[in-house]
Parts: sequence; C-alpha cells; structure tokens
Amino acid sequence: MPTDDVVLDWRGPVSDAEIVDLTESHGGTPEPGWWDTVRGHSLGWVTARSEGGLLVGFVNVAWDGGGHAFLIDTKTRPTHQRQGIGTAVVRRAVEGARAAGCEWLSVDFEPHLETFYLESCGFRPTLAGLVHLTGP
Repeated sequence: MPTDDVVLDWRGPVSDAEIVDLTESHGGTPEPGWWDTVRGHSLGWVTARSEGGLLVGFVNVAWDGGGHAFLIDTKTRPTHQRQGIGTAVVRRAVEGARAAGCEWLSVDFEPHLETFYLESCGFRPTLAGLVHLTGP
C-alpha cells in the first residue's frame, strides 16, 4: 500500500514538464512534448502525488477505442520506490480500464519487471509477438 501522503488520481491533471521531470528522476531519457502528443490517444492515466503535489508515480493506459487497452510508461520516482506506489498506480489503472468497459488490459515489460507485473499487479503471462519497426 502506498504511504498515506500519496494521492492517486484517474485522469487527473499532469503536465508534459512533470512527465519529463519524473522520467529524468530515474535516469530515463525524456522526450519533451511526448505527453502533449499521446494524451489524446489515452483511455486514461493514473497519477500519484505526494502531499506537496509532486508527481511521484504515473502510468498511461492506451487503447484501441474498444475492448483492448494496454499499460505504457509505468514510472515511480526513485525516492518513492519500494513503498507500493507502483503497484497501487497499476491497480488503479486496471480499475479505470474495467470501468470504461475494456475486456483486456495488457502490458509488455522487460524480464527484470516480471515479479512486479505478474506477482504484485496480477497480470498473467501470455504469448505475444513483436516486430521492431525501427530496427533492421
């Protein structure tokens, strides 16, 4: 469970600058303007904010306009990791997708995140395929 001073919000206000800051906080390479571009394609998103309003967690829920949605860009600020915030953000995203009438919610992840998504968040492993469109 996240600490008591963290507030989760479905489709709450979040700026591109906040996403850039959160991405930089854990050593990621932000793409300024990304959030402003993709927000219109999202079913929803979940923000986690500290008592002071700092964005400490985030996940975006993209969708096909019908029954399929998927999680992308799950992030937790390093100073707030290992407190259950990431799990709470994902669980809130599951609730939001279910409430919107989606039948399926999927997520792709790197092997080191398997325990997080499968054990902590309740996803099931499944076969999938992938084509790298910008590679050889």
